[in-house]
Amino acid sequence: MASDSNSKKDEKESPGDLKGLLGDTVKKVFTAGVSAAFMSEEGLKSYLSELKLPKEALNLLIQGANKSKDEITGRVTKEVVSIIQKIDFVKEFSKFAETHKFKISAEIDIIKKDPAKDSKES
Repeated sequence: MASDSNSKKDEKESPGDLKGLLGDTVKKVFTAGVSAAFMSEEGLKSYLSELKLPKEALNLLIQGANKSKDEITGRVTKEVVSIIQKIDFVKEFSKFAETHKFKISAEIDIIKKDPAKDSKES
């Protein structure tokens, strides 16, 4: 009777352990997917290699990560370009010039050439 209750405990714990393992794996894969935009491909591979995923799944995740990274980069680039295009640089510089003074300093040294030195260099 005692062995029956132990085997039932083992059966009950096994699915829980599997769910815990699966849950951890899903969490890591999700984290990797979110982090992939900020990781290099090598960094992502080393992170995912800990999960012991099949090669096909690993390649699929890396391809998805690269696609996501490209999409994020494209969207950020479009937004930055859109913001820069809206700036009137002449107007902004005019405002800046109205509230600032400009001071230009220069130092010029005139040095006589040494003919003996110039002939040695040639």
